[in-house]
Amino acid sequence: MPRKNRLTRSSDFQRVRSQGRSWSDRLLVLLCAPNSLEVTRFGFSVSRRIGGAVVRNRIRRLMREAVRLQHDLIAPGWDVVFIARRGISGADYWAVEESVTRLLRLARLYRSPERTSPGTEGDV
Repeated sequence: MPRKNRLTRSSDFQRVRSQGRSWSDRLLVLLCAPNSLEVTRFGFSVSRRIGGAVVRNRIRRLMREAVRLQHDLIAPGWDVVFIARRGISGADYWAVEESVTRLLRLARLYRSPERTSPGTEGDV
């Protein structure tokens, strides 16, 4: 994923956490907040409680790949953070991809001419 599409600073993660909205399922939590850029940036967080470094890095790679394949379908102008939950440690790629897709749909982050902000009701 190109650097321009990544959240890297701690302050960006904190801003999304404090000002953004959240959606969750059994594997992931999605947080998103608007940014003033023309790109959507993504961050991934996996707690030490989930497992050792090898497990955490594997989970981060699965989340990144699921987002990378859908990146062109996602509306620009958002900062999005995915946080792994404990149930993800034994999940395969397909479960993670399904979770990412479901949460992006719930947050209404897919490109649509009628979408104005995450969580707004309407036809999508």
